[in-house]
Amino acid sequence: MNLENIHNIYFVGIGGIGMSAIARYFAVNGKRVAGYDKTPSHITLGLEELGVKIHFDDRLKNIPISFLDKTKTLVVYTPAVSKNHTELNYFLENNFSVLKRAEILGKITENTFCLAVSGTHGKTTTSAILGHIMFQEKATSFLGGIAENYNSNLILGEDKVSVVEADEFDRSFLQLSPNIACVTSMDADHLDIYGEVAALEESFVAFTNKVSGTLIIAKGLPLEGLTYAVNEDANYKAFNVKIESGKYIFDVQTPSKIIRNIEFYLPGNHNVMNALAALAMADVYGISLESIKLSLSTFKGVKRRFSYKIKTNDFVLIDDYAHHPTEINAVENSIREMYPNEKVLVVFQPHLFSRTRDFIDDFAIALSKFDEVLLLDIYPARELPIAGVNSEWLFNKIENKHKKLTQKNNLVKDIKNSSSNVVVMLGAGDIGMMIDEVTNQLLKPQENEV
Repeated sequence: MNLENIHNIYFVGIGGIGMSAIARYFAVNGKRVAGYDKTPSHITLGLEELGVKIHFDDRLKNIPISFLDKTKTLVVYTPAVSKNHTELNYFLENNFSVLKRAEILGKITENTFCLAVSGTHGKTTTSAILGHIMFQEKATSFLGGIAENYNSNLILGEDKVSVVEADEFDRSFLQLSPNIACVTSMDADHLDIYGEVAALEESFVAFTNKVSGTLIIAKGLPLEGLTYAVNEDANYKAFNVKIESGKYIFDVQTPSKIIRNIEFYLPGNHNVMNALAALAMADVYGISLESIKLSLSTFKGVKRRFSYKIKTNDFVLIDDYAHHPTEINAVENSIREMYPNEKVLVVFQPHLFSRTRDFIDDFAIALSKFDEVLLLDIYPARELPIAGVNSEWLFNKIENKHKKLTQKNNLVKDIKNSSSNVVVMLGAGDIGMMIDEVTNQLLKPQENEV
């Protein structure tokens, strides 16, 4: 398929974080773009401001008529869309050119020098850091989160170098052809797709076999490549790590040099690992270490990755995408590091019935580490309910005296009733849409009670 000959691109599920980056890419490159999504969001609003036509009701009559010409239209869809989606089935049954998101991303980047970041955790932050470093090379970066420096999930450059978040969900990353790649982690996840951990691990091996150049891996993974680690011997080693004035300062030993006093503002040891992975990839590409050091010091982070919504001397509210036990543990560790003497309340919205079922005990252990717990209902996303799998089951396994099942409409009241000075809201569902309203309510002056 020659994308030059395609005039119209229609996205089914256009509001997804990965889908919207591609939609934005085509829109700013002069293609006519339209699409469907289930609900409006900040992302869809941003696309509409670019002139993208979006609707939120799955009906054929809502598709702009010019997009019904199959000779000029490419349809892109996300696997998260229901199999009985009316519009998608229309396009399939009428022999339109239809590609999964990963397939079109593969086609966009196949003729570029591609740096791909994979892993069950850390890939969004790592790819955003790498995209920030590679911006000087005019790389175009497709991200799975909103980079604060650019307020976008697309860092638009030219078409010679690309940075891609390589997603293991639905084996999407097997559509890519990376020149340099890294694997940040291989923890069990997406078992609704893979069934077993072994199948997930096999897909990572298949991905690494597609790398034409250098593979970089977190030390300890069962793969062959250049390793990176914090305070451990590795090809890329961060050491002398300390926290000063709210930032990390550390040194890095590369295979050939040492660079001193790197400054990095994201909290948590796991983010030092993410910065180190991005540094290693950029170093292998050929960016100077001094230039990488400067970029790391100016990186502002990714929205919903330890994002401060309120930060005063008396109260802190943090928003984070963490939806897997390993990620929740990383957030808890970061908070204890930054606020060692404060009580911490976690608000958690489980994401997917299957993930809750598969990791129920690990979720309970991770959540039990906080001082207080507010637990919301499971966000179903693409799934139907599973008998017996609900938030009450998880709630009963959490070993914490200060825990409560809550509902969205009671959330602000429950947070106000808490004695914790640090509150963190976690989850990959619509809790990310709730955070702004919660923030606004918590910032409102207390009204005098009558």
